[in-house]
Amino acid sequence: KAARLGNVSKETQYILDYVGVEAPEFVSNIENGTEVMLVDHNEFDQSADNIENLKIISVTDHHRISNFHTTEPLYYNAKPYGCTNTLLFEEYKANGVEIDSKIATLMISAIISDTLLLKSPTCTDHDVEAFNELEKIVGFDAREYGMNMLKAGTDLSTYSATEVVNLDAKEFTEKGKKFVVAQVNTADIDDVFSRKEELAFAMEKEINDKGLELFLFVITDIVNTNSKIIAMGNLKGLVEKAFNKKLDADDSMFLEGVMSRKKQIAPPLLANLD
Repeated sequence: KAARLGNVSKETQYILDYVGVEAPEFVSNIENGTEVMLVDHNEFDQSADNIENLKIISVTDHHRISNFHTTEPLYYNAKPYGCTNTLLFEEYKANGVEIDSKIATLMISAIISDTLLLKSPTCTDHDVEAFNELEKIVGFDAREYGMNMLKAGTDLSTYSATEVVNLDAKEFTEKGKKFVVAQVNTADIDDVFSRKEELAFAMEKEINDKGLELFLFVITDIVNTNSKIIAMGNLKGLVEKAFNKKLDADDSMFLEGVMSRKKQIAPPLLANLD
């Protein structure tokens, strides 16, 4: 059965409501020895709490491979696509599995989300091809649907600062250093940044609670394809080194043309770790 590792965002809830399905069960700890298939991640820090005690039988992912090992061989499908669902779409096709309109809507929604409606620098020709084929199955204007979907996910007004910084947070452990890169999408960077004081307080609490060296909060403008970041922690200098810019006095930095955590933010941070 399907399971999720995080909370359901407004964007995800919009998709689920549109399709008329329930969210998968939330899990954080699974019975030891259970066979699991990892989708859209491989790093143990981003998985179930007791992942090392589970039997991983397959991985389907589009991220870097790190902090990962198994005791037995497994099926591993990893490609540098914009969305893991594009890999799943190809697996459906390769195995002759019919994709109905509900599954197609969920699949195309994932591609829209991960590639920001095909605008992200991570988007590949494979993602575009899958998008176009899935649009024929769903039978509606996927670009119009996609913009409404993305806009639904930008409303952060009902979330506390702690919830905002944890909506889409990924933890990385490299060279003995542990840090988090969290990201939210918006149509107005200034609107989100107006909460900077409470966001910074929430970030500091995460740093103290989780023993982090750095918490990087990325506010991405899905309309103008830019980002503004807030950096907190002992490794703020790493951020300046990675992007060859100084943080402003308020610990923020504007990054023109930067949208992708996977391709444009995490790699320079990891490459510049001492």
